[in-house]
Amino acid sequence: MPIRENLAANLRRLVQSHASVSAVCRGIGISRTQFDRYLQGRTVPNKVTAKLICDYFDIDENELYREPAAAQDDGHASLRHRLYENLVRPPSPAIAGGTYFTYFSVPGRPDLLMRSVTFVRREAELVTFRRVTRWAPGENRGGARVPGNHYGVVIARLNWIYFSALNSRQTSEPSIVAMQWAPISEPVLVGRAMVLTGSGPAFVSAIMRQHVTWISRRQAMRMAHIVRLDDPAVDQLVVSLMREG
Repeated sequence: MPIRENLAANLRRLVQSHASVSAVCRGIGISRTQFDRYLQGRTVPNKVTAKLICDYFDIDENELYREPAAAQDDGHASLRHRLYENLVRPPSPAIAGGTYFTYFSVPGRPDLLMRSVTFVRREAELVTFRRVTRWAPGENRGGARVPGNHYGVVIARLNWIYFSALNSRQTSEPSIVAMQWAPISEPVLVGRAMVLTGSGPAFVSAIMRQHVTWISRRQAMRMAHIVRLDDPAVDQLVVSLMREG
C-alpha cells in the first residue's frame, strides 16, 4: 500500500480508542481540516507534525507508516507482553518452593474435602506451580467435574497470594485461588478458590499447607483425591480450619 494509505488506515485504527476525531485534534494541537487530509490519505504530515501525532498516541514513527496488518500484529504482541509483564512483575510472593496439599470444600457435601497436590517452583522472582486433582476409586459426586492438571503462576498483590492457572485437560478451564497466611502460629494459607463443578464454576473455601517431610511426587499425587472430613488420617489443623469456615 502507498505510504499515505498506510498512514490513513493506521490513524483510523488509533482514533477508535478515543472520544472523537475532534478530541484527538485538540489533543495533538492541529486543525480538524488538516487531520482529515491524513485520514483520507490525501497527504502526509511533516516531521514536526508526525512527532506530535506519535507523542499523542504514544507510538513511534515506524508504526505510523507501516502496513496496517503489521501494526495490528505488533499491537497484539505488545499487549500480550504487557499483560505477561504485569502478571509476573514483583513483588515476588512470600511462598517457598516445594510440595503443598491444597484442600477445597465440596459444594453440597460438607462431609467431604477435595485434597489436591500443588508443586510450587521458584526461579528467582518468577514463581510457577502445577496443581493435580483426581478422583479416588468409587467417588463420583461433588467437587471438580474432571481431573485437574493445572499449570500457572503465583503472584502477590495487596497481601494476597494468587494462584492463576489453566487446566491442561480437555476442558482447559481457568482457575484462580486467592490465599492469605492464616493468623496462627502454624504456616498455613487460607482463602477462596474458583473451581469447576458439574453445574459450572463455583467459589469454595481453600486451605493450603506445605508437606515438610520428604515425599515422592508419585506418592503425593496418589494422595490427591476426595477425603472425608472425619477421616483421622486427614491433617487435623486443616479439618479444624475448614469447620471454622
